[in-house]
Order: sequence, then structure tokens, then C-alpha cells
Amino acid sequence: MGFTLDKIVPWGRSYEEYVNMFGLSELDLQWCILGCGDGPAAFNAVLTRQGGRVVSCDPIYAFDAAQIRGRISETYETVMAQMRKHRDDYVWGTISSVEELGQIRLAAMETFLRDYDAGVREGRYIAGELPSLPFECGQFDIALSSHFLFLYSDHLSAGFHLRAIREMLRVAREVRVFPVLTLDGMTSPHLDIVTRHFADGGFSVDLLNVPYEFQRHGNRMLRISTGARGAARFNSASGRKS
Repeated sequence: MGFTLDKIVPWGRSYEEYVNMFGLSELDLQWCILGCGDGPAAFNAVLTRQGGRVVSCDPIYAFDAAQIRGRISETYETVMAQMRKHRDDYVWGTISSVEELGQIRLAAMETFLRDYDAGVREGRYIAGELPSLPFECGQFDIALSSHFLFLYSDHLSAGFHLRAIREMLRVAREVRVFPVLTLDGMTSPHLDIVTRHFADGGFSVDLLNVPYEFQRHGNRMLRISTGARGAARFNSASGRKS
């Protein structure tokens, strides 16, 4: 059976969150960017308005705006109830409360929905999913994965992570993944496997702090890039270097 809308819980993040989660500089934002698994995030809509070049890829884009809006309405209160139940797992700083979080998420998803039809026509929202992307080799400068890889380590194997990141590196010269924690707030058991695999393969691999922490201790991003910065290196979850 193929992908169905009732399998997903749409939960969109804001443009500002994307910039901070991935440590995106002004120069980075001038690159051609691919977002893998963006869902109903506002990043594509806002960056496009600012003159950026961005494509988002997600299986949810096989559905129309009305269907996605309906699914958001169906699942929103369930997600909010879970956030209230587990509020101690999060850092309430820039986002001060569960109620404010709900407002930010709804605003981000509304920004996405207003842009969605135009974005589909312009080829900015494309149905697809890891580990097989519908793009040409080297089509993008940077590929981003937000709240999918590592977060769902209990559901996605180390092998899946390697295939997914290898595919992202096929279509982009740099990959950034955030966060590197699992849903229960622990460092993903796949992180060391992934960093060693790509470092041994000659890629530049860095585990970097970013100016964003909402999931407690979730302020690190994995960055993997092709040879431009010289010898492969990485900072693993245990702090080792090679």
C-alpha cells in the first residue's frame, strides 16, 4: 500500500527556526537549497519571497492544500495534548509556553498553505521521500533534514540513515541534519555509525552547536560535505576527533 495522508502528523516549523536549527548564514541562504521532509514548514515560502532558491520534498505534497489543511485540523489538538504532557522535555525560552508554541506552529503552517498551490506550480514543492530523491546529481548546494533522521532512530535503521544521507549527498554538496537526538531526548545510536562511515569515506563531517534548543539538549547539528574543506574530520557524540 502506498503512502496515505492518515499516516502523517503535519507539524510545521517557522523560517526563523530553520535558520537557527541549521546555522544558516546569509551566504548559505544564497545557495540552492533542498529541504527533505519539510512538511508544512514556512521556510520555503519565506525564503522564496526573499529571493532565495529552495525546493522542498515530502510525500505529503502528493495531496492538495485542502487535504493537508484538513489533516492539520485533525491532528493539531492531539499533538498539543502530547506537548502539554511532556512539557518538561523542552526548553521554554524563545518559545515561552505550549500555547505560544501552538500559535507559532499554526502561523508557520498557514504561511505554507498560502504558498502551497503556487509552489507546486513552480516546482518548489515536490512529492518524494528519502532514501530515493527525484533530483539530478549535484542539483543543489545544500540539503537539509529537519526532525526526521536520527529523531526516529527507533523506527529507521542505521542502514536507512546511511542510504538517506548518501542520497542527499548525491544531489547536494553539503548535508545538514537536525537534531541528532531521538524522540526520548537521547543521542541517536546511529550517530557514531554515520559519522565514522562518511568520515572514513573522505567526507568532511562535523557535529556543531547551533543557536537553537527547544528539545532539551537538542542544540547540535550534523554537517557532512564533499571534500571542499580538506581532510575528513568529525566530532563524535563522545567528543573524539579523527
